[in-house]
Amino acid sequence: MSVLSRVSAPRAGHELADYVAALLAAPPSGPTSAPGGTRPGRTRLPGPTGLGTAAARIRPDREPSTATLTPPAPTPTPTPTAGHTTNGRRDRQGAPALYCPPALRDDPVLAEAVNERLIAWADEVGIYPGRLESVRAANFGRLVMLTHPESDDPDRLLAAAKCALAEWASDDHYCDDESAGADPALLGARLGVATAVVDPAQLPREYTPQFEQAVGADPVLKALRSALDHLGRYADPTQVNRLRHEISQLFGGYLAEGSWRTSGHRPPVWEYLAARQINSFLPCMTLVDVVGGYELPPAEYADPAVRRAVKLAATAATLVNDLYSMAREDAGPSVGYNLPALIAAEENCSLQAAVEKAARIHDELVHTFEAEAAALALTGSPALRRYLAGIWAWLGGNREWHRSTERYQ
Repeated sequence: MSVLSRVSAPRAGHELADYVAALLAAPPSGPTSAPGGTRPGRTRLPGPTGLGTAAARIRPDREPSTATLTPPAPTPTPTPTAGHTTNGRRDRQGAPALYCPPALRDDPVLAEAVNERLIAWADEVGIYPGRLESVRAANFGRLVMLTHPESDDPDRLLAAAKCALAEWASDDHYCDDESAGADPALLGARLGVATAVVDPAQLPREYTPQFEQAVGADPVLKALRSALDHLGRYADPTQVNRLRHEISQLFGGYLAEGSWRTSGHRPPVWEYLAARQINSFLPCMTLVDVVGGYELPPAEYADPAVRRAVKLAATAATLVNDLYSMAREDAGPSVGYNLPALIAAEENCSLQAAVEKAARIHDELVHTFEAEAAALALTGSPALRRYLAGIWAWLGGNREWHRSTERYQ
């Protein structure tokens, strides 16, 4: 039985989900962009005006509007208790269903437009040589279309798609795929140079030409530089610098996994989850406001409570990847470094039981994000409310892409 057939994702359906939908659905009552106004490409989504008194209660007095940047709220069901399958739902194979919002849009024409431009760019910079048809079939253009429903601007979505594919290429070319040139012995050195590209190195004049020659000879480095240059058309310097930080953190996660592989170390689950905090989709998710055409104030982005909520969501999104990619990963000769495989080893249980526990861990993270996002939206700026709604939308689009992409079929 394919692992992919075991995982399904109904809409979130309990009282807290209703509350969050009502709270995050209300549009900002003030400006949501940085000083200087909204950048071109913003798509304003309709919705109710004001939070009202219902937003201060766990259960709203009426159904929230579905024409917003939040998932529609179905009939509430009881919140699950610890150790039980989320909402009691199970798929036909008996595996637990993931607690996750649905994708808020599916525009195949827009997805194809972004994807074709992305493939042309990948060919230009040289990543995935000889494999571009597989990259096209994976449909990363659809990923950004699904995860960023606030924009229908193909070029703005392409900027996010380039960043995502460049990050994916760094993982494939440097870490995971030996046929694509990955070499564990070179991982640290390569990531050191990649970090110097992401956060541009300032070298003495004599050595700059050698650095540039190295960048020009490495397709991954070219892709990273090109992607950040494109993003700069839409992002303020603070937003670009925020992404630089997240990518540097991501590279630290690569190094952790690289050390596990070279040493044969099987990390305990706690260590794996700690590393997943940085080896996650956080660099992709941090672009929610850039693609939406506004800026979350730097002080709010860096606020520990906001940081915690967003990292919970990013880890949950990455565990979706664990569940969908584990069949592909475990088919290889090395030990599986995904959450179900590590749970099965640590608890000496069946893979099916480990998948169920991984799903419960995912669900706990999403439930906690809901609760904390709701509290933050009550006291934060209009931009923060919009950003948290965008993170919620990103979760739903991410799950839908993993469910359908040929990358994990």
